[in-house]
This record gives sequence, structure tokens and C-alpha cells, in this order.
Amino acid sequence: MVVSIFDRTGNTQHRVMLFWARIVLRLGGIQCAVYGAEKIDSNRAYVLVSNHASYMDTPVIIAAIPLQFRFFAKKGLFSIPFIGWHLRHAGHLEVARGDARASLKSMAEGAKLIRERGTSVLIFPEGGRTEAGLRPFKEGGAYIAIKAGVPAVPVALVNTRKVLPMHSLMLRPGKVEIHLGDPIETAGMTIHDRGRLNEMLQERVAELSGESLVSTT
Repeated sequence: MVVSIFDRTGNTQHRVMLFWARIVLRLGGIQCAVYGAEKIDSNRAYVLVSNHASYMDTPVIIAAIPLQFRFFAKKGLFSIPFIGWHLRHAGHLEVARGDARASLKSMAEGAKLIRERGTSVLIFPEGGRTEAGLRPFKEGGAYIAIKAGVPAVPVALVNTRKVLPMHSLMLRPGKVEIHLGDPIETAGMTIHDRGRLNEMLQERVAELSGESLVSTT
């Protein structure tokens, strides 16, 4: 909140968040091994598309990926004092579940952020955490990448469930892995290609994470 007075871009807030993420990992006794970081060009913007297994996913990604990025968070979080104020001032984006029009607006804002500021975006396309396996990906990440004309990067998190399981607030020391796949270029793609790109991302994340697709029915 203090640094937002001096920096409206959110870049300084991200650096503060990076410091926070590293402290959380250290205090929790969590080691993070990163694979594929060399595939990321810090001078480019990307849409990072990741599986979502734990509340630890966000600090792990913040600490591991050397990019300025903003992420999508549930709309309700923006109403929580301090947390919501930070999210809003840092430039993170709201997700309104069950509201197609609001979701489309959020995706358009994400693409605009990338085009105008060159800032990457992180999205969890499963729509929430899973206790096992992968839920079918929603097409938001693919839509944003195509709309912004930037590569989509499959991101796979491994063992974050073990260090902070669902329905638990107790951190457990351990080693987590983050695997970055080859960026998928979207040049020449149109919005009609979002389904195909989404399938490519889902298949790659499943391969990198060793997770299987689970049914939501």
C-alpha cells in the first residue's frame, strides 16, 4: 500500500511480493527447484498457464519465474481489507465466476495489460484447486494469449499439495518443482484457434506435471 503511492505501475509491488514469497518459502522449509527457466526471455511478455493444486502455488511461481506478471484472482478477494487493496493497487485482475460477460471483460483487460505495458499474466485455467489430477482447462488463457499476440507458456507445479494440502493451513517442509514448457507462439492464430491452443496447453501441463485429467461430473 505504501509503495503504491509512489508507483502506480505495480512493478514495485511485484518486487515486494517477490520478497514476501521467498520469505514464506524459507520460513516454511520449502525448497523450490525450477526447470526450464532458460526458455523464458525476460524482455518478452507471456501468458503463463499453470495447474492449481495448493495455496502455495502462487508464492512458488512468484519466487521461481523471473518475470513481472499479474495474476487473476477471485472477485471476492478484492473486497477483503489489505489483501484486496493490495491486489487492486498492484494491478491484478478480477475473475467473476459464473458471469460470462464479466469474465470476458477480465480477459480483455488482461490482453490490454500485456499489449500496453508488456506485462505478463498468470492464469490458473482449472478455475480452482484440485485435490488430485487436473480439471479440464477453461479457454481464458488461450484467449488472452491470442488476443495479446504473445506466447503461452505451460507451467507445471509438482508437490505443492504435499507442502500445503487442501483444507489445511499447516505448512509442511519439503521440495517442490516448477517445470516451464516451451512457449507456444500465437502469431497467425485467431480467436477461433483458442480451443486448439487450450488443448495443447492442457496436454503439455499434464505431461510436465505427471497428472491425469479428472472428470468434474
